[in-house]
Amino acid sequence: METKMAEEAPVIFIIDDDSSIRKSLSRLLTATGYEVEDFQSAESYLKREKYNGIACIILDVKLGGRSGINLQQELNNRGDTIPIIFLTGHGDIPTSVKAMKGGAGDFLQKPVDEHTLLDTIKQALETHRKRCTEAEKTESIRILFNTLTPREFEVMRWVLTGMLNKQIAFELRITEKTVKVHRGEVMKKLCVSSVAELVRLSEAAGLEPAG
Repeated sequence: METKMAEEAPVIFIIDDDSSIRKSLSRLLTATGYEVEDFQSAESYLKREKYNGIACIILDVKLGGRSGINLQQELNNRGDTIPIIFLTGHGDIPTSVKAMKGGAGDFLQKPVDEHTLLDTIKQALETHRKRCTEAEKTESIRILFNTLTPREFEVMRWVLTGMLNKQIAFELRITEKTVKVHRGEVMKKLCVSSVAELVRLSEAAGLEPAG
């Protein structure tokens, strides 16, 4: 997945109900080397299949139908991580604050300087690249944890508390020898050699100790 992202040109999604704006931005960004897709409404963008590569969205605030802010909220609810750059001629402070609180990459006024826009897009794409890399790492770690049996997973969560094998055995009402066997399998499957490494790995996966 990471290799695929590295090979593909980033995609810029332009969502604006002004066709002249869409055309001028498309020309600029295509000439810069980006792949571009444009949409005249939030509804038309939402009909598109979810994009899993590196991208950013240039979004007008006031659209016919669903507003840009409402689209941002909808995408946040869906767990979409593509950064949004608001580009509008109708911006005001409350709207821009709401957009930034919603995770917008930036909020720019029309007409915007080309260099400013391109620099902002570059930063947004780098942000998305980092998000995707972290998501891939987290997913690979979760896959590792999924190799554990239910009992191994249970023992692992008690190991995270720092308890000794005999203490874990008492909590789970199994023998100390059984705990030792499961603990060994956990360390082997997760490719760690110490409790400290196990703790770091579990934290990266968002797992909590037992108790």
